[in-house]
Amino acid sequence: MSQEVATLAAHWNLYINLGGFFVGLFSVTLFGPWSDSVGRRPALVLPAVGMALQAAIYLFVMYLRLHVGYFLLGRILCGLLGDYNLILASCFAYAADISDQRSRTFRVAILEACLGVAGMLASLIGGQWRKAQGYINPFWLVFAVSLTTALYAALCLQESVKERKPAKLFTLRHYVSVYRLYAAPGHQSSRQKLALYSLAFFLIVTIHFGARELFVLYELSSPLCWGSDLIGYGSAASYLAYLSSLAGLRALQLCLEDTWVAELGLLSNISGLVVISLASTTPLMFTGYGILFLSMAATPVIRAKLSKLVDEKDQGALFASVACVEGLCSLVATGVFNSLYPASLHFMKGFPFLFGAMVLLVPAAVIGWLEVSDMAPEYGHFTDASAP
Repeated sequence: MSQEVATLAAHWNLYINLGGFFVGLFSVTLFGPWSDSVGRRPALVLPAVGMALQAAIYLFVMYLRLHVGYFLLGRILCGLLGDYNLILASCFAYAADISDQRSRTFRVAILEACLGVAGMLASLIGGQWRKAQGYINPFWLVFAVSLTTALYAALCLQESVKERKPAKLFTLRHYVSVYRLYAAPGHQSSRQKLALYSLAFFLIVTIHFGARELFVLYELSSPLCWGSDLIGYGSAASYLAYLSSLAGLRALQLCLEDTWVAELGLLSNISGLVVISLASTTPLMFTGYGILFLSMAATPVIRAKLSKLVDEKDQGALFASVACVEGLCSLVATGVFNSLYPASLHFMKGFPFLFGAMVLLVPAAVIGWLEVSDMAPEYGHFTDASAP
């Protein structure tokens, strides 16, 4: 019976995630470009309200013991209002609006660090609260925080879009604006960079999500055989990489270009995953976590690079597309890594982490090539024999 319940839970979890993703895919690419005209505040209020509605429906389902299918209804309603991806897109677009190109990378990195801190707090508070009082009460906190966020965005947050103008919401023009970022004629170099940076972002975030999903399974099994306390410490260490990456990014920016900081972040990520893939003792596993201290430095650099490639009035459209890519990363990571782990147990338990390290060589090469190609024209006149 427990096996049957686990199978049903996995299936419904897949349905809920897929439903939210596909509905959110259309809504975030609608609301994101719309916010470039009407402002960021509506695009921050709507998903917060959607998350409050989702939490309210979940509470009804748990109190009234309704069919689990109603969870899907709550997820779809939340997706219609933009879901978590629209909050990400709007926050990063807001940061781009209020920062200049020099400070943008660090501001984006602060938002990334907030994601890590929030994940760590949610993991610690939610896990202990669920053990003490069950599943229902933590969702009251979700409901209250979502409503508070919506009220704060509506009443207190200062608008970042300077030249607001009325715009229709339900029009294909918003989807066309996202498409034109990657396909508009006349800017082939920018389109190529957007596509390559998006590819690098997709690979990095997919590996990050996939590895994180397997850490607990890897730690529970032999030869590590960790208990709940060590798993908690390991989870905290993985989330601390957000803060250490922020500090490292800030320090390295004093002497290096952002691209080379991203390359060092990828080197940290690759090295840490290789060590974890070979970890057979607790000290070696924590050594791997320690080497990951700069692993989150690459994604804020890529977000900032993407932001600088498009016009200021297209930041909402850009980060809406990036949020969709991030949602796709989560689905791909779940499918690939959850299939790869059991398939590789018979020859190398840590192979998925080694596989992730090898994949990260591709974005490292892409980012380095783009930086070198940007630098080449500055020195081209030294090789031009006809130049005076």
